[in-house]
Amino acid sequence: MIVNVASKCGLTPQYEDLQALYDEMGGDDFVILGFPANNFMGQEPGTEDEIKSFCQKNYGVTFPMFSKIEVKGKDIHPLYQFLTEEERNGKVDADVSWNFQKFLIGKDGTVRASFSPRTKVTEPEVREMINTLLEEG
Repeated sequence: MIVNVASKCGLTPQYEDLQALYDEMGGDDFVILGFPANNFMGQEPGTEDEIKSFCQKNYGVTFPMFSKIEVKGKDIHPLYQFLTEEERNGKVDADVSWNFQKFLIGKDGTVRASFSPRTKVTEPEVREMINTLLEEG
């Protein structure tokens, strides 16, 4: 699962559910990758060290967090070009609409699903898709 994250967003408490999911299912077959982004109303202004400290102190985040990137616009990171453009990923057009948009990637590297920022990882449709991907082996 790839998620664009931010520390000063109304959706920031989703870190708690993301970490709980990682505690429950994280391992060789499932990982959450967090990508801080400051694309939406400056809601991720911190440095990498500040972001990491905030996440660990407030939410106990242990899943991998990466460098801050652009998830939309003219400087969009190549990873997010791939995730959001069907002509690149072969599956979905899914512009990032806000912080905490989630992408599920199959073991073969294909984009399998995109979930809106307001869809929590505790929602049945997210859990069902994760379980389906894990069962595919």
